[in-house]
Amino acid sequence: MSFLEGLLWLTLNIYHEARSEPQIGQLAVAHVTLNRAAQKNKSVEEVVTAPHQFSWTFQKNSYLPTEPGAFMDCLQTAMKAMTTSDFTKGATFYHRNDIQPKWAGDMTYVAQYGVHKFYRN
Repeated sequence: MSFLEGLLWLTLNIYHEARSEPQIGQLAVAHVTLNRAAQKNKSVEEVVTAPHQFSWTFQKNSYLPTEPGAFMDCLQTAMKAMTTSDFTKGATFYHRNDIQPKWAGDMTYVAQYGVHKFYRN
């Protein structure tokens, strides 16, 4: 997979998962995606499109962004994430703070950025 393909999939994941978040929250989502790819030795596309990993990939009819300005902001965040160190302490999971998934109890809590809580296993 090329750098540009990875950048596109990372941007799409940030866009669909966290476009309304402050940049720190978007960066944290990006680092989770990159951490999963590194941990599983897979491409960003393989991680993002794996079954039931990111809700937008199975809940949306289209991956195409509908907010061009937000997409461009997410692109900038993706580029920043790909060129900066991970500040999430290796987080590989997150969820919105208004839900409590069963899996969270088995994880190590890292921090909250925006409306998402971040964990590592």
